[in-house]
Amino acid sequence: MTEFAEFAGVRTAFRHSGSGRDVILLHGWGQNMYMMSAVEEHLCSSFSVYNLDFPGFGESSLPPVPWGVPEYMHFLEEFISANGIEDPILIGHSFGCRVAIRYAAVHHDVRRMCLTGAAGIRPKRDLGWHLRTKTFKAGKWLLQATGNEKKLAELQNRAGSEDYRNVSGIMRESFVKVVNDDVTPVLKEISCPVLLVWGDMDEAVPLWMGQLMEKEIPDAGLAVFAGDDHFAYWHQSDRFNRVLDVFLKEDMNR
Repeated sequence: MTEFAEFAGVRTAFRHSGSGRDVILLHGWGQNMYMMSAVEEHLCSSFSVYNLDFPGFGESSLPPVPWGVPEYMHFLEEFISANGIEDPILIGHSFGCRVAIRYAAVHHDVRRMCLTGAAGIRPKRDLGWHLRTKTFKAGKWLLQATGNEKKLAELQNRAGSEDYRNVSGIMRESFVKVVNDDVTPVLKEISCPVLLVWGDMDEAVPLWMGQLMEKEIPDAGLAVFAGDDHFAYWHQSDRFNRVLDVFLKEDMNR
């Protein structure tokens, strides 16, 4: 059953099921708790599982102002504190991994983490990308200076990723903050065991990012799902859950 409560000033939708060690499921950008439901249903027989909609997604309200990863991390801190969660196990996908990484780098009581298709490493950019970015910024400045709001909206809707085009207002500004956050410098601060799960055909967050995370995080291992993409954990949910069982075996309440 979905519950609602206020955390960090935002009315938040979440579900809590099962008993045992605390597990928190953190969905990706543009998603909601439904995308973690197969994991929730699998783990709730052995764990106390919290599955939530991040502010701005699903049934949760918008954040009051544009949030970046630090603000989402503070939201997670308040969620954990208010629910009396101790030594959490964090399981995240994509954007949810950014929040989990930032949290675990500061809070060394995190027991374990599983990160799948983890976003957070700034991609390599070629000269063409930099030229396109400068052209976009120049055009945006000119249209703002001349007050041409219609053309400005058209320019913004043509530019950027699908995730950028699919949001507006506070969440579009939040998206810009989020994608510019690079977690690479804090990876070495993570002290808990980390399982990385990647699809080798992931175009949103390429495999080399997972390989870099495995190298930089002190206690990390990488499992690769051949022939799958950014949603490998969803497409192969049974396999993903079996991998989780092995990783979480010591913590299961059976």
